[in-house]
Amino acid sequence: MSIGIVACSAEGAALCYRTLCIEAPALLGDAWAHPEVALHGESLAEYMRRVERGDWEGVAALMLSSAEKLAKAGADFLICPDNTVHQAMRYVRPRSPLPWLHIAEVVAAEADRRGFRKPGLLGTKWLVQSDVYPAAYVRPRADEREELSRIIMDELVCGVFKPDGVAYYRRVIERLKGEGCDAVVLGCTEIPLIINDSNSALPVLDSTRLLARAALSRALGRAGFGTSPAR
Repeated sequence: MSIGIVACSAEGAALCYRTLCIEAPALLGDAWAHPEVALHGESLAEYMRRVERGDWEGVAALMLSSAEKLAKAGADFLICPDNTVHQAMRYVRPRSPLPWLHIAEVVAAEADRRGFRKPGLLGTKWLVQSDVYPAAYVRPRADEREELSRIIMDELVCGVFKPDGVAYYRRVIERLKGEGCDAVVLGCTEIPLIINDSNSALPVLDSTRLLARAALSRALGRAGFGTSPAR
């Protein structure tokens, strides 16, 4: 089956695509093999104009524009390596020409599989104040949300990785651990570029790579999350 990637930020989409291509060979037994992948992305600037004014139907229109193009390119199902825009999914799924894997559903399934009961949630301010992830997931404080979001939008999506940004994320994770969190969701697809299990005080749930792995499972007909994506 062919995977369609609806891209928003270049960094998140690139990490997702790279994960698909790097991890597929072990499943297929061929050093260079991976499923067919098509990618389309509208301008991130167009997405952000809509996100900033809370126009989720407008965000959905951009996602559906990509979906239509990817359907014509031969994709069998779609993924979007961007957590924030999943707030538009309620408008997307009923009108989509193809089924989708939902990034938060993939992450929640992995959290359940690993027995995590109180994950913390990191991401943009729009994401953490939304209902994309379960209400039980612990959100950062209001001041933390602003700085976490600034680092994402001013630095990470632009391919800028500063030691101060890494240190700030690590401090927030440490505080979440102190509140009793047993894992942390990297709920922005660029966060895994600076945070991972080796520098996090909590086990990480890497939304970018988990989505890519679910897409591989679906494309290859393997058991696991994503074998029957909802429309």
